[in-house]
Amino acid sequence: MSLTSHLMVAGGNDPSAEWSRDEGHCELLGPQRTSTQAVRQSARLTKFHVPEVVFGPGSLTELGHCALRLGGRRPFLVTDAGLMEAGWVDEAVGHLRRAGLRPVVWGDVTPNPKDHEVQAGFERYAASGCDVIVGVGGGSVIDAAKGVAILSGNGGHVLDYEGVDQVVQPIPPTVMVPSTSGSGADVSQFAVITDTTEHVKITIVSRTLVPEISVIDPRLLTTMPDWLNAATGLDALTHAIEAFVSRAHNPLTDNHALHAVELITANLVRTQVAPRDFGARLAMAQAALEAGMAFTNAILGATHAMSHQVGGLLDAPHGVVNGVLLPHVIRFNAEAWPERFVALGAAAGLPVSGVPAREVAEQLADLVRALADDVGVPKGLASLGVAERDVPVLARTTLKDACMATNPRDVDVRDMETLFREAL
Repeated sequence: MSLTSHLMVAGGNDPSAEWSRDEGHCELLGPQRTSTQAVRQSARLTKFHVPEVVFGPGSLTELGHCALRLGGRRPFLVTDAGLMEAGWVDEAVGHLRRAGLRPVVWGDVTPNPKDHEVQAGFERYAASGCDVIVGVGGGSVIDAAKGVAILSGNGGHVLDYEGVDQVVQPIPPTVMVPSTSGSGADVSQFAVITDTTEHVKITIVSRTLVPEISVIDPRLLTTMPDWLNAATGLDALTHAIEAFVSRAHNPLTDNHALHAVELITANLVRTQVAPRDFGARLAMAQAALEAGMAFTNAILGATHAMSHQVGGLLDAPHGVVNGVLLPHVIRFNAEAWPERFVALGAAAGLPVSGVPAREVAEQLADLVRALADDVGVPKGLASLGVAERDVPVLARTTLKDACMATNPRDVDVRDMETLFREAL
């Protein structure tokens, strides 16, 4: 099944196919006696799949009740050393125990979760007789938790499930508690795992991976180091921009994407200089949520496809790589569809009235680069360790990434090589 079929978007391959084009000139059909074909011809169809969301300062206190409602008795809590050191795991375990649950903690996850880590987590899960899976951490932790869930319900090796809709059996219920404002993994149908043999990241896309419940407590964001705050904030911005220009965008995803851009451009720098600022943290938590809801339903594009390859090669921070690549991809995609970037520019606070669409897109790319400068992200991939000799391989593997299916502009290997070289 293709990714656009998976999204149930008719006409999703045509960037010019706007939902609003004929809204004033069409009529809805009444009941049909036989086939639904006429109904399907009258409108584009899509799905908008998100978890139950518990949002706000102090919402971590609801974790035990959330796990209990899903049938949990012995939850498997996936986390990492940083969350343990910060004290959030102790608090989460306390809430689980107060609900009468007997949690098992597994914390051997590293950034950019590895295939062997997922295997080790699954073996611990199976041996401990656990049920509901709880992830407390950033995108790496949540992706690892999803990997454990995949193996629990489907067996095999996590790399077997690369691609779209390869996870065919049900998985255990999941509750995710994000500790960063950017990955969107707590609401998405994605899991990204590093293949340590081939040194690439593989993308798993399945509706089964959308968690049952996401518990978003902005307090957890206050213990992020500055570099992680910057990286995840830029990741969320990339989610929002790529979802808005995706071939599979729709009115439901558009509203969330635009609002996320507005919130991030107005608040990310503030969270760097005042980590405990209530308003800024709340805004970034909401921005990450809305960007996540947008991209899990509209999917992404070339920035993420490229970033996955760099991350697999170098184990580099995903959001940092996105921050480097995004301005280049904006300029590239705007050559094919500049009009789509006007609303994004307006959401980011740029003057757009009377300004040509291509100029707005160029200004948006400059704004993203300036924001990356403000939060300390390097200007080029070379500073992260990418070399000219890596470009051909990175370009070829990028084209295989699932995110390329919804990039608004068709891309070939030469285009990819050019983009990577521009970003060096």
